[in-house]
Amino acid sequence: MKQVVQNYKSGELALLDVPAPACKPGGVLVRTMYSLISTGTEMMKVTEASMSMLGKARSRPDQVAKVMQSVATNGLTATYRKAMNKLDSYTPLGYSLCGVVEEVGAGIDDVAVGDIVACAGNEHALHSELNWVPKNLYARVPAGVDPRHAAFGTVGAIAMQGVRQGEPQLGDVALVIGLGLIGQLVVQLLVAAGVRVFGVDPDPSRCQLAERLGALVCADPASGVVDTAVGELTGGHGVAQVYLAAGGNTNAPVELAAKLARDRGTVVDIGKCKLDLPWNAYYEKELNVRFSRSYGPGRYDPSYELEGRDYPIGYVRWTERRNLECFLDLAARDRIDVEPLVSHVATFDSAVETYRALGDGELKAVAVLFSYPGAETEPEPAKPAVSTVRLPAAAGHVWTPRPGPALRAAFIGAGNYASSMLLPHLAERDDVVLRNVVTTSALSAANAKRKFGFETAGTDVDAVLSDPDVDAVFVVTRHSSHAELTRRALLAGKAVFVEKPLALSEDELARVLSAIEESGNDRLQVGFNRRFAPLLGQAKGRLGRRIGPASVRYLVNAGRLEHGSWYNRQDTEGTRFAGEGGHFVDTVSWLLDGNPTSVFATATPSQDDLQVLLTYPDGSTAVISYVTSGASGFPKETLDLIADGKVLRFDDFLRASLYDRKRSVSPRLPRGRDKGQAAEVGAFVDAVRSGAPMPVPVESLVATTLATLAVHTSLVTGAPVRIEVPSRDGTNGRTR
Repeated sequence: MKQVVQNYKSGELALLDVPAPACKPGGVLVRTMYSLISTGTEMMKVTEASMSMLGKARSRPDQVAKVMQSVATNGLTATYRKAMNKLDSYTPLGYSLCGVVEEVGAGIDDVAVGDIVACAGNEHALHSELNWVPKNLYARVPAGVDPRHAAFGTVGAIAMQGVRQGEPQLGDVALVIGLGLIGQLVVQLLVAAGVRVFGVDPDPSRCQLAERLGALVCADPASGVVDTAVGELTGGHGVAQVYLAAGGNTNAPVELAAKLARDRGTVVDIGKCKLDLPWNAYYEKELNVRFSRSYGPGRYDPSYELEGRDYPIGYVRWTERRNLECFLDLAARDRIDVEPLVSHVATFDSAVETYRALGDGELKAVAVLFSYPGAETEPEPAKPAVSTVRLPAAAGHVWTPRPGPALRAAFIGAGNYASSMLLPHLAERDDVVLRNVVTTSALSAANAKRKFGFETAGTDVDAVLSDPDVDAVFVVTRHSSHAELTRRALLAGKAVFVEKPLALSEDELARVLSAIEESGNDRLQVGFNRRFAPLLGQAKGRLGRRIGPASVRYLVNAGRLEHGSWYNRQDTEGTRFAGEGGHFVDTVSWLLDGNPTSVFATATPSQDDLQVLLTYPDGSTAVISYVTSGASGFPKETLDLIADGKVLRFDDFLRASLYDRKRSVSPRLPRGRDKGQAAEVGAFVDAVRSGAPMPVPVESLVATTLATLAVHTSLVTGAPVRIEVPSRDGTNGRTR
């Protein structure tokens, strides 16, 4: 691939062929569409590289100090070799781009292959055909935003961080000194925030541009025009903030800032200008001088930028990534207009000539973009993935119910769901003995024993699994432990009821299935309770046998989670849909009498709202809309099934309607919603006690789990995922 580089010793610019970066965990590989030349920062670096060694030293006294310290520590010869080696190396250029995600690394779930993203970082958003970008340095580009405009994201974040440092308030008056690229963006951000803005710059064309973008008056600082205008508008008090977006070695910007700022005003340094503060002027007005560090909090912190560790929003509201996202949102809502700033778009192949034209002054520009091959074409669709596991052979022996008048059950976990939705139904049955309960907290176990009459209570899982007097184990713990506890219980010869999800990955699922094959014990049920809901069962019965394919729409108004909910711990407990999405996949599959054959998913930028498309062997399709942004007063679950000239309407477990030649409506349930937990538990107990087949075949449990996990895969790859579940006799086919 090609990349723009510069030799800092000789000043040579080159478009070099370099190896393509690998897609590492914690980031994405991005193919660049457009990258932005920062006519301030980058051109300063290019100019410095062309200086003599003395000129370089004068421009970077900070680096000279480091060299002198190294001489004192390591000696002159070693320091000289080290410095020359560093200078005589190619260094990259660029730090702001827009591109297409080409590959997604492990641990990334917020973007997918084919997504358009804006990227930041002078090590990760380079003028290069391909870049590997870590999680906190990219942001998905909202629909409708031109990729050329999204390439301004990083400089937009720089300008935004500068404005945030000034803390402007509605109705304030501000002055922007320097109307280059950053200055023009600062003007627009301040105007969008309800601030009245003045600007100064010696270039009249830039002053005119800033006025077109919302500034009140802009002029050459030497003219005095802005001084007069500020005095008239503020009654002689001066501006609330001054934003220094200028460069150069003159002290005029800081002197003008002191002159036009009001008493106790704020001066924010965004650019890199000389800061020899006139002490008397700043002291007498008690001016507050602030620095704006690049794109925002997180900059220069390796744990944030490279390791993807975000700062809690309650403590750090605007990180560099959130600034980047905010700028893109403003562009999407037309609150920021960068099109007037685009002075020139050059092909990437002409990068070296473009830099030379800028350096020589032949090309006068506020902003210049590089356009890369394929920037105007849509990315190729990703190839579909296949999600499959090997099912265990049918059990070699028939489950033999243990003698006794009752099923002896143990619970691993006794939290709110187990205590409110499962245990009450078991405790009232004469054919169930609640033998053991274990929880991570001894007090929780003691409470469950007291409430439901368990014979013993404790915290030792091994003691339960090895207890010969336990017939069945209920696994009702947090999601991350479900698969392992299920595997161990099956190997111990127990019948297992595990709350959804069965597994959080295909590897976990495969280990559960290996346990079934190894033990010959397939007495497994997952807590997909909705298929057992009486009202839904009655509605399916009234719909009757289908002839043709069906279309299903399932809206799940999930709502937002409370702050601190363990469901938010996606790194350990999986995504929210992985945790509960199996409910809805299973319900649809049961209604359609088949297992899904493919899954395609798409989502809003935050991935809080999902659209999941399922296809079935008979041509039926289902769309599950899993949303968190809806109104809490709207029903949580509504479902429509259309087939054979009929429409089944199901309203949140309260009422079901069938539209045929005439409308048939079920009576509203008088005692609230029955989501099927009692019938589900009863079916499990009956099957285990009698030795009858389990209520839901293993093939169906596997297909539902694979389909639920495939949602994440589809979001990452941007492609459908094919679900392949062979039957347990080795032939391919759906389970009825």
